[in-house]
Amino acid sequence: MAFQLPELSYDYGALDKSIDAQTMEIHYSKHHGAYVTNCNNAIAGTEWDDKPIEDIMANVSKLTPAVRNNGGGHFNHTLFWSILSPNGGGEPTGALADDIASTFGSFSAFRDQVNTAGATRFGSGWAWLVVTPEGKLAVCSTPNQDNPVMDIAEVKGTPILGIDVWEHAYYLRYQNRRPDYLKAIWDVISWDAVAQRYADAK
Repeated sequence: MAFQLPELSYDYGALDKSIDAQTMEIHYSKHHGAYVTNCNNAIAGTEWDDKPIEDIMANVSKLTPAVRNNGGGHFNHTLFWSILSPNGGGEPTGALADDIASTFGSFSAFRDQVNTAGATRFGSGWAWLVVTPEGKLAVCSTPNQDNPVMDIAEVKGTPILGIDVWEHAYYLRYQNRRPDYLKAIWDVISWDAVAQRYADAK
């Protein structure tokens, strides 16, 4: 079955305290939409056209750049939309909060590490919080539409939080001020969604 755009659980303007409605609409319908179309075209008629996106990512070294770029774009954005919420912000609680504190020292230190990973990613890419194969938390970044599920990733793991630092994610409001966007995005992070991904990964 061909991949499809996931339905958003909020309106384009619902995240306006961090992301403006016009950016959301263009980002979702045009950018993510193009990744879906191009990924479907790239795998059509191949052995991968009925495989889950996670399987495709895990074998991306065997596939074409079109699959890597567009399949990665679909996977990454699907995760991104799912961890955003107009009711987001604050800090995690429970097991995830405890693990963040023990791994990074504090939530503030963790947030700073993610922001640095995103701000220092040259060009386009993503900042991630992952659960490694050893069950540990780690922060990393990837270029372009790569992600830690890919078999070519430097840091491999299950992403539980991903922040898009492509210019199309923030430029209309923040222009070249990527650090300002990274500071603002935390106000719409759904820690319930991240915690569920953490529990599933563990």
